[in-house]
Amino acid sequence: MTRAVARRIASGAVVLWAAATAAYLALLAAPGDIVDSLIGDGADTPQIRAQIITEWNLDRPAVVQYLDYLWRAAQGDLGRSYLLQRPVGEVIGDQLPPTLRLAVAAAVFGVVLALVLAVTTRHRWVRRASSTAELIIVSTPPFLIGIVLLSVFSFRFGLFPVSGDQGWAALVLPAVTLGLPIAGVLAQVLRDGLDRALDEPFAVTARARGLTERAVLMRHALRHSLIPAVTLLGWLTGALLGGAVIIEQVFGRPGLGQVTLQAVGNGDMPVVLAVVVLAAAAFVVVNTVADLAYLLIDPRLRRSTS
Repeated sequence: MTRAVARRIASGAVVLWAAATAAYLALLAAPGDIVDSLIGDGADTPQIRAQIITEWNLDRPAVVQYLDYLWRAAQGDLGRSYLLQRPVGEVIGDQLPPTLRLAVAAAVFGVVLALVLAVTTRHRWVRRASSTAELIIVSTPPFLIGIVLLSVFSFRFGLFPVSGDQGWAALVLPAVTLGLPIAGVLAQVLRDGLDRALDEPFAVTARARGLTERAVLMRHALRHSLIPAVTLLGWLTGALLGGAVIIEQVFGRPGLGQVTLQAVGNGDMPVVLAVVVLAAAAFVVVNTVADLAYLLIDPRLRRSTS
């Protein structure tokens, strides 16, 4: 178990190094001088240029520049936004909490709804209706779902705020918008996993011991059906991060989506690089948690890694 954890942490560190290196190479490959790329659309003065050369060690060999960049990144120093004249860590830190609240709320809503749908839609006709609804939701662009929800529950009935991030009411519609497609995919995966688990020998044995079908489903089959769903944690992270960029625009919420779009539009490369590394770190953490969750869900995997 310890060796398995160590291997996954080491592989995660390699992924982070690769992401940081790719971001750095993208900066070098950008058209024009590297100083111009870092300045973006901000003020261009001799003092700012001298500051960039000093902070990025651009007057030293390329290898030294790269190693210094990695060292600063490993220490959590994400650089400075010369457009906003603020440390990148502060820029991202100010906008991270709203995005985290949205992502967590959407994930909880999506997972809970998926579990409810997978467990309760066992009858053939109910299952068909639920699968059709899930396919429609998954096939619909999230921004369109958000616009429909805004039109009905905000503009027509006035139940929720149209925009902003003031209180839980402002979080409901964005979280539902972002969580519905997640629930649609997870529900289908969980339902198929339940079908396979209920045909396994352990389910037959549980029935022979006198357990009801509901007890077999909840006590035994559900746990085994979680394994393919856990595999989708990486996709879930990507859906939350990518979807947050769009949903924050639709609902006028602050967050990393707003910061990322503004940074890309204004050529604020330090912020863009930091967002790339942060996204890679999120993927590494989630996939590491998923790998460890496999070991907790299925004891056979613990024996195979020992």
